[in-house]
Amino acid sequence: MRRTRIAPETGQLILRAVLGIIFITHGWPKLMDGASGAAEFFGAIGIPLPGLSAWLITLLEVFGGLALVLGFLVPVFAVLFIIHMLVGILLVHLPEGWFVVGPGTGGAEFNVLLIAGLLSLILTGSGTPALDDKLAERKASPAVGPEGSGPEERA
Repeated sequence: MRRTRIAPETGQLILRAVLGIIFITHGWPKLMDGASGAAEFFGAIGIPLPGLSAWLITLLEVFGGLALVLGFLVPVFAVLFIIHMLVGILLVHLPEGWFVVGPGTGGAEFNVLLIAGLLSLILTGSGTPALDDKLAERKASPAVGPEGSGPEERA
């Protein structure tokens, strides 16, 4: 029996898109709420500057999630999301235990899964197509202009 191989980049693309959508769907309600609910929650658990922190997290989740979907600055946004998830684990989820559902609901397991996916993107790449690939191609190709204006003509 012959198996069809799918390129690893396809799996990375799927992972990147799903993670991005997850973050967008968590940030969008905060954005529509003006981040006020998040600011109130952050203040209640002792996060400094809760209003500013809520807006930073809201913008990270919406626009960072969109960046993941598009494949733009994936390692940078992955690191920011990992920091976000670690803070969430330490301040909110770990005291609730491990499991997200069932006994000890609200635990850390989902955040750990998100961190694993983000680390995977950092370590193996973001998959294709990705906006970063297009920008790198553009940067790598020499500018083509009128005759005599290219880099080889100026040397």
